Amino acid sequence: MAGLMGSGGPGERQTIAARAKGGLLVLGGFVALLFAIELFNALMLRSLNRTFGLRPRSADGLLDILTFPLLHANLNHLLSNSLPLIIFGFLVFLSGLRVFLTALAFSWLGSGLTVWLIGNGGITVGASGLVFGLFAFLLVRGFFNHSWRQILLAVVLFMGYGSILLGILPLVAGYVSWQAHLGGAAGGVVAALLLRPRTATGSRS
Repeated sequence: MAGLMGSGGPGERQTIAARAKGGLLVLGGFVALLFAIELFNALMLRSLNRTFGLRPRSADGLLDILTFPLLHANLNHLLSNSLPLIIFGFLVFLSGLRVFLTALAFSWLGSGLTVWLIGNGGITVGASGLVFGLFAFLLVRGFFNHSWRQILLAVVLFMGYGSILLGILPLVAGYVSWQAHLGGAAGGVVAALLLRPRTATGSRS
């Protein structure tokens, strides 16, 4: 996996700088989109949540997997997700756009499918599943990549944000979707596993 594992020469520093700039633009743009949707949703009296929020075990709910992370219950809900989404997303983006999109896609899909399968029946909205997925990806990828730098980053992140992992347990308040958190985290782990470096094997005829 590309990222923070090179020799630190000028070419690599330019690559990291370019990825950092790209990460800020992509994550900043995505969060700006979430705020624009939040403003429109508030003006529409939260009707978007009723239409595009994720409804478990309904045929229409399968399409809601694509939309539910873009919506939030209120502004405070969005604010609570925005900073960790930018931090974790930015750190993942430093490994490249392909890595970021893979981690994001599996976090998104894992979160949505888990809510659809075992959700408690209400309408689920919010990007917290993406937050948990990106966080889980950052925690485990170093072990799959055998990268001590990424493992060290995982330790630092765990010390700072590890308490949020309690959100994957079905012990949290009923209005919090632990299913979305658990599914997102599982998706992040799957993405890290799929993106691990391939070991060379002999060819077969």
